[in-house]
Amino acid sequence: MTVHTPPIAPFRDPRLPFAKRVDDLLGRLTLDEKISFLHQFTPAVDRLGVAAFRTGQEALHGVAWMGPATVFPQAVGLGATWNPELVRRVGDAVSKEVRAMRAKDDRVGLNVWAPTVNLLRHPLWGRNEEGYSEDPKLTSAIATAYTHGLRGDHPTYWRTAPVLKHWLAHDNETGRATTSSSVRPRVLHEYDLRAFRETVEAGAVAGVMPAYNLVNGRPNHVSPYLAEHLRTWTDEDLLVCSDAGAPSNLVDAEHYFGTHEEATAASLVAGVDSFTDHGTDSSQMVGRLRGALERGLLTEADLDTAVRRQLSVRFRLGEFDPEHDPHGATGEFDTPAHRALAREAAEQAIVLLKNDGVLPLAPDTRIAVVGLLADECKLDWYSGTLIHRSTPLEGLYERFGAQRVEFAEGVDRVRLRTSAGAFLHVPVVEDAADQVRGAEGALDPALLAGRTDLPPLTTDLEGTELALIDWGEGVLTLRAPDGRYLSVAEDGCLRASADQPGGWVVQETFRLEPHGDGHLLKHLGTGRHVCVSADGVKVADADPEVFELVVAERGEEAVARAAAAADVVVVVAGNDPHINGRETEDRTTLCLPGHQERLLRAARAANRATVLVLVSAYPYAVDPAELPAVLWTAHGGQAAGTALARVLAGDVSPAGRLPQTWYAADSDLPGLLDYDVIGARQTYLYFEGTPLFPFGHGLSYTSFAYGGLRARVEGERVRVSFSVTNTGDVTADEVAQLYTRAVDACVPRPRRELLDHRRVTLTPGARAELDFDVPLSAFAFWDVAQDRWRVEPGAHELLAGASAEDVRLRATVTLDGEPALPRAVLAKGLAAAGFDEQSGIEIVDRTKVSGDAVTPGGTEAAELVYRACDFGRGISEVTVEVAGSGTVELSLDGGPALAALSPAAPTSGPYDYVSLGAAVAAAGVHDVHLRLRGPLRLAHVGFSG
Repeated sequence: MTVHTPPIAPFRDPRLPFAKRVDDLLGRLTLDEKISFLHQFTPAVDRLGVAAFRTGQEALHGVAWMGPATVFPQAVGLGATWNPELVRRVGDAVSKEVRAMRAKDDRVGLNVWAPTVNLLRHPLWGRNEEGYSEDPKLTSAIATAYTHGLRGDHPTYWRTAPVLKHWLAHDNETGRATTSSSVRPRVLHEYDLRAFRETVEAGAVAGVMPAYNLVNGRPNHVSPYLAEHLRTWTDEDLLVCSDAGAPSNLVDAEHYFGTHEEATAASLVAGVDSFTDHGTDSSQMVGRLRGALERGLLTEADLDTAVRRQLSVRFRLGEFDPEHDPHGATGEFDTPAHRALAREAAEQAIVLLKNDGVLPLAPDTRIAVVGLLADECKLDWYSGTLIHRSTPLEGLYERFGAQRVEFAEGVDRVRLRTSAGAFLHVPVVEDAADQVRGAEGALDPALLAGRTDLPPLTTDLEGTELALIDWGEGVLTLRAPDGRYLSVAEDGCLRASADQPGGWVVQETFRLEPHGDGHLLKHLGTGRHVCVSADGVKVADADPEVFELVVAERGEEAVARAAAAADVVVVVAGNDPHINGRETEDRTTLCLPGHQERLLRAARAANRATVLVLVSAYPYAVDPAELPAVLWTAHGGQAAGTALARVLAGDVSPAGRLPQTWYAADSDLPGLLDYDVIGARQTYLYFEGTPLFPFGHGLSYTSFAYGGLRARVEGERVRVSFSVTNTGDVTADEVAQLYTRAVDACVPRPRRELLDHRRVTLTPGARAELDFDVPLSAFAFWDVAQDRWRVEPGAHELLAGASAEDVRLRATVTLDGEPALPRAVLAKGLAAAGFDEQSGIEIVDRTKVSGDAVTPGGTEAAELVYRACDFGRGISEVTVEVAGSGTVELSLDGGPALAALSPAAPTSGPYDYVSLGAAVAAAGVHDVHLRLRGPLRLAHVGFSG
């Protein structure tokens, strides 16, 4: 008797190429099944043996949201290492923990939403902690390394599938779902697209997530750039996943479309493949997709394109080849190697900003460690739960011995007296279980509820002394003696119940509002005031309690006592990543919060040997003049304290470098929503002032000499080499940086621009010969006249050194390049957004599908300049395509107006363009100046003779 083995379905056959297998599986899916695949939570197809799938596992600096995992330094800290090789190893460790955690909890996904490659253009951006650098070259180098670690090195199967966030020009939380980033073509190509492009082209990216904001008036979720740029950079099928809730925003917040069916169809056609909306409930999106199909807004072929991209990622992850998947049995979780790597990363991220010789500390130094972050190991929204924890205090105890270390946190110790004369009282609970927010894991930690198992606050005649911290702008936290923070749960009761401030809506922050002779205590999470009534202490809309703040001790008093008895004071200041600068909330100032300034002044007054350690997600404007040493590190993860202590002790020479400019004052900053880094002179590329600390800055415990800079042009590349020598007596890392500058540029170019860098370890006296192979394309800029990249002919300076301002060596190469050509306006006219210079202009969408137009950004007139326009032997007419109402005035070379064109009546809508003409006589090459008045959109200017 012969047993016949049923034929294997082609999509199950590992001998076939993925593309054929994807097509086979796609052909077996019904229309309803295809629709269901387009939601974040894709259901199983049992009849085909296809498992459920979800996009979106957060893994920015460790596995997030799913419980305990190894926590590495924040992304901006990884950027500060300037070490792609280290960051690749971090990505490798994170991806292995993803696999290990998934083996025990299938809620853990393999489609990881990391890294964030948004450029740190503006230091007040609330999500500064998530990016790597203000520079696109450094950002792409670090992001490429992280994605290669996340992907793994198997030629066929990926360990995880990284998705880059957030496409595009997204650096503000203020109105993030409705604001539009006005991005001129040069900024688009030279700055915002560049970090994404170089990372995608490196070959370890599975997808991209569009951002909430609009770019040039059009939501990123319907951006034509997804097709015009992103998908041209790779042959892989990239999976574009929407940000959470963004599909609904297209109608509900942005009002860009009239119906959700229109919005969903437009997103899918533009290139969004997976919709993250309404949590785990896919019914809303399924209904919208089905409605779009019924209305003829979508075809089944549109669905096939998106489903094919998801399936391509799933095949690469080995889902359909479990017997061949080399990553399926990965079990590396919280290993000694991962712990050592977390410490190494934290050490390499520390930046020594100033040192007058007080560091490193001698072994017998008596140390006072003070400050609000001195005994903290803070996590951010995209952290996992700590398995191991090291604070600066714990690290110094371990390294120098507890007998040599004194501690003063610097909190204000207060009691709150009610109008009836009683005090707020925190009931003592002897057997209360410790609970860490998020330790159990959650697909959406924003839905985690506050604790209600602990008793609410009461009042009595003695009260409880609370630790009050002012985090700036009057935002307070209050902590009970047992270490728990006052918080409010769903029942409105006030409890000492939180291990740390946190959550999507933080329930542990308050504000004291002056009221008569006392204060109202406003709970910021609910917007309600604290009330005291017969049924307890609650937040409510009526009858707020008036409290008297009774101060037992100011924080600076404790700090001064500890500082006076020490040889050296280490002040640890910075931010809580959930307060005043985080996702949904931008900062308003670079200044250190007043409470922490008080502590710093008190320490400095008591002891001149005061070292300031800033532990923060972003730069501060601090005055280092009277401080002998200043260090900065991002929140460094589980090993932060140990790493800091080893650097302070000299076990490790600091070699972190600033990944963004530290400005001296708020007045140095452009507007938060001004995305024109060229026109606003933003970042180290264009900033003309004096920074507090420049891009790339970082000191060492040794010294380095640079020498022998050589550069030569060979075909399509420039070969550069120089040497770095350790001239001190300490083994240390140096980060050698190579920049360029166009000497006689025809357009505004960067003051200097990073070409490459190298982090090297050198023993005393050792020398490293560094070689750099720079493609000529690295010297190019986007020529708006030709609408393409162009290398300018002439001299280009090469600068080697230790920061963007600490230049040690210079050389010049002469590049052939391509000469500038005048604009061929007779043939092409002028695309309105292709200007050379502008004042008061906002770029907007020409149509909802594609193209740009310009409009005055405010009530005043706006101006545009287009250089070197060639009118040939002469023109006799100018035409403009406009919508709305207002006037376009044309002049040449800054002279008088030659024509003024206005619609006879306002057009019916912003996309209803009319063509207007006027007689103009001109010949030869001239600069065209346009002046726009009124609510007018200008799309194109044409010339004819």
